[in-house]
Amino acid sequence: MKTVKIAFSAAILFLFSLTVSYGADVAKIGVVDFKRIFEVSSSGKSAQAEIKSQGEKMETELKKKGSELEKLKKKIDREALVMSREILEEKEREFRIQINDLKSLEKKYKAEFQVLNNRLVNRIKKDLFELIEEIGKKEGYLLIIEKQEAGILYSPDAIDLTDKLIIQFNEKVAQ
Repeated sequence: MKTVKIAFSAAILFLFSLTVSYGADVAKIGVVDFKRIFEVSSSGKSAQAEIKSQGEKMETELKKKGSELEKLKKKIDREALVMSREILEEKEREFRIQINDLKSLEKKYKAEFQVLNNRLVNRIKKDLFELIEEIGKKEGYLLIIEKQEAGILYSPDAIDLTDKLIIQFNEKVAQ
């Protein structure tokens, strides 16, 4: 982690030295907060709503199956005294199979949820990267970095492009 920060710092110093050697007046640097874009932009909100909806649907089905298993367990426990040993063992085996099926379904839903989340986030990031590149070229930015992943602990509001990016991203998506 320390070497990554050192390499990142060295890269920034190198870029600054290039601007000085090529005679650039001011090195324009921008900062973007992807997390805030996902929370505030219309695309981010719709992605969050879809993720929440799918998650609730999956959770409801898992709870339904869980309650069915609880009922089955209670039924087996109630009838255990009047069942023959073979029938009781068969019912308990069926119960264990259904528990394993529920666990498998839970794993499947977690994987599907992760795929959905990644697909929606990556679609938004792809569109954002295109827009960021367009803004960077058009307005002459030397460097535009993501606030959270770059490990930026402080940046002045003057270089934060997030609000501007949200407005342009919403306009682009609305078209």
